[in-house]
Amino acid sequence: MTSPTYAARRGQLETYFDRTAVEAWSRLTSDAPVSRIRATVRAGRDAMRGTLLSWLPEDLSGRRILDAGCGTGALSLEAARRGATVVAIDVSPTLVGLARERTGPVPGPGSVEFRVGDMLDPGLGRFDHVVAMDSLIHYAPADIARALAALGRRTEASVLFTVAPRTALLTLMHVAGKLFPKADRAPAIVPITLGGLSRRIAREPDLAAFAVARTHRVNCGFYLSNAVALTRTGLAPLCPAGGTR
Repeated sequence: MTSPTYAARRGQLETYFDRTAVEAWSRLTSDAPVSRIRATVRAGRDAMRGTLLSWLPEDLSGRRILDAGCGTGALSLEAARRGATVVAIDVSPTLVGLARERTGPVPGPGSVEFRVGDMLDPGLGRFDHVVAMDSLIHYAPADIARALAALGRRTEASVLFTVAPRTALLTLMHVAGKLFPKADRAPAIVPITLGGLSRRIAREPDLAAFAVARTHRVNCGFYLSNAVALTRTGLAPLCPAGGTR
């Protein structure tokens, strides 16, 4: 069960990405010309996507992947090209519609199924790997840890995700953003410390079999994000409770 704060922020994100930011997000995730500032964000996102994909096996044939917060589907498509069966989900119907338009037939055994909804929905089933690129950066640390626990319960191998690192600049931007009227700003990015998040993760029983395997920061102009890989360390595989994968 998700917390009230998680549900409230998810609703804000749905409104923002489905109404306010659709055109800007469509251009940012395409080859269309953008401003210098947005060009650095585009380059940073490309670098982060490459990092997360490099942490997955090169051959994903027979693997089931959840792209949690898929946006316009670039990561989903690459994973499918490696042979994965990808469930790609996002809260924004408009972005998912755009992803469907941009994603043509996938060569080989891989596939992508785009869905609109909550990335924590247990009805999505179980996965070998979960990737949540920049989809948790708007949540408070407690909600991030609970979300990771919910994902970890249904994940065999690894949960790869990104957070906004607490730097002086990001903290200042976070505080300054609160000064603008709500209608004029996007849902705030919440800067966190990896140490604090790690301690919260350690207190989640559903993540007891996981360990932080690696981290990597991408700092590119106006894009700053920290990738984290949680890897299942237990020898026993995750067993479904009366269900199928």
